[in-house]
Amino acid sequence: METVYINSPLGITKIIGDGNGISVISVSDVGTNQVSETIPGVLQEVVSQLNEYFEGKRTDFDLKLNPKGTEFQHKVWNALLEIPYGKTVSYMDQTKKLGDVKAIRAVASANGKNPLWIVVPCHRVIGTNGSLTGYAGEIWRKKWLLEHENPSAQQSLF
Repeated sequence: METVYINSPLGITKIIGDGNGISVISVSDVGTNQVSETIPGVLQEVVSQLNEYFEGKRTDFDLKLNPKGTEFQHKVWNALLEIPYGKTVSYMDQTKKLGDVKAIRAVASANGKNPLWIVVPCHRVIGTNGSLTGYAGEIWRKKWLLEHENPSAQQSLF
């Protein structure tokens, strides 16, 4: 497994992966980890795609993913991949799509354990009432990501 730390607008991004795919993409506050001086070849594409995303040039990712998790977690994470860029769904919507409305807490828990920040877009899941709730990366980051993906149009003064 290779590891790289890069700067992002939301903190230091840690990426772990190998030839089998990307296993972890996480974020931490600036200063927690040192930014890597070199990027391992196997991680260059994910770094490039994340940079394009932050520059507003990419709306979806084309990466080989290899997250570690249970069968249920993988089912939840795969459902997250179907949420379009710039759109949101509620936890209840996601739970209904997975076929068991009683599993809302389990679905929310699996979202919270998503190891692939941004690429598996758990930030696109919001409360039924529209609130920005339940985000392991801190709510301010969720808000930033949603605004980045769906910027409000500037209103004309005239």
